[in-house]
Amino acid sequence: MHRWQGNQLAGDYKRQSIFIRYNVVPYRLQQMRFYTIILLLFCAWSPGIAQTVFSIRVEASINPATASFIRRAINKADASKSECLIIHLNTPGGLLKSTRQIVSDILSAPIPVVVFVSPSGSHAASAGVFITMAAHFAAMAPGTNIGAAHPVAMSGGMDTIMSEKSTNDAVAFIRSIAEKRKRNIAWAEQTVRKSVSITENEALNNDIIDTIAANEASLLQMLHGREITLDARKKILDTQNASVNNTTMTLLEKFLNTISDPNIAYLLMMLGFYGLLFEMYSPGAIFPGVLGGISLILAFYALHTMPLNYAGLALIIFGIVLLLLEIKVTSYGMLAIGGVICIFLGSIFLLDQDSTFEMLRISMNIIIAVTIVSAAFFLFIGWMGLRAQKTKSVTGSEGLIGITGIALSNLNPTGLVLVHGETWNAESLSESIEKNKKIVVKNISGLKLFVEPIDEVTLT
Repeated sequence: MHRWQGNQLAGDYKRQSIFIRYNVVPYRLQQMRFYTIILLLFCAWSPGIAQTVFSIRVEASINPATASFIRRAINKADASKSECLIIHLNTPGGLLKSTRQIVSDILSAPIPVVVFVSPSGSHAASAGVFITMAAHFAAMAPGTNIGAAHPVAMSGGMDTIMSEKSTNDAVAFIRSIAEKRKRNIAWAEQTVRKSVSITENEALNNDIIDTIAANEASLLQMLHGREITLDARKKILDTQNASVNNTTMTLLEKFLNTISDPNIAYLLMMLGFYGLLFEMYSPGAIFPGVLGGISLILAFYALHTMPLNYAGLALIIFGIVLLLLEIKVTSYGMLAIGGVICIFLGSIFLLDQDSTFEMLRISMNIIIAVTIVSAAFFLFIGWMGLRAQKTKSVTGSEGLIGITGIALSNLNPTGLVLVHGETWNAESLSESIEKNKKIVVKNISGLKLFVEPIDEVTLT
């Protein structure tokens, strides 16, 4: 009986195992598949998480501060898994070294970089052409232009051989960019060799840019669904409902970018020169020297990103020297006139006046104002110096002439007088002078004063 029950129990266990194996497990697998399908359908039909797009504005010359700003923006957009980075560009050009850094960062960027020449009236000149063509996607707003990328010497001029080398190097650089981005290579070479510049419609028809967009919102709609080829992969942009994250420069980047303005750089340079000169003529003042040194360093940092003409700089320095000599040398104004002319001409020649670099010019109003202020200041100093030479001495024994005092004794004709709180031997130049009567010093010889009664003298 027990043995039969044991066999029956064993049989029941086997049947249960078979039931679980062939019925329960498949049922659970089916449940998992069902839930998976439901989850996938939910994810497909439910509204997704809004994508983000980083956006920055570059509206100045291309300089180290600009390059640092763009690199930081690319890294920040990549770290936040943004769909792309949009660079609103409006630039007259700038430093080739900074341009190369920006182009390198864009070409190797882990996220798509979109360059948008905007708003209307903007242009991408010189370095801006290289940056625009390096973008994964290039766009322009209506009423904008691009081109004129011929290199300009930073020292104001080059000989034929050096100019040709510089041009060929820039041509090779822009050709490599155009080849990588599959843009118009022939036009890219022409804009470097012949400074060709075209409108947004011509740029679109010549395969320079990818589209024309009225604003950022329109651009985002055009970007949606675009396939962008990165170095290691392809990415389809999802920008239809993307939120835009506007990024601005840091305080340091803003400061460096501000002093890169040619007008600010020019004012800093002049302030630096004057500060150092005042320190040399007034040793120990400290503040003018410190201020002048800092101003000059900042000025030369800014000017090295511009087409600086050293002949203009030399004229400015020579003009300041002439104005200083006017104070020491009697030239009847000739040195001052020469100094004013040198400062004015040097300020005009300081930066290359090529039309491509319109935003890299010094304002004529500022040049005139600085020239007038410089001339007026040094002429004022010179006039004060001449006036001081004609003024009677107010120190030492000569400073006593014309001073009034009181007779301490009867002067008949000699006696004692009190002048400036001191007792002097005195001699009357006219009649005798009674004690306690007011006197005036007319002359001095050694330690003796020659005086007259004050009521007999008309003081001037």
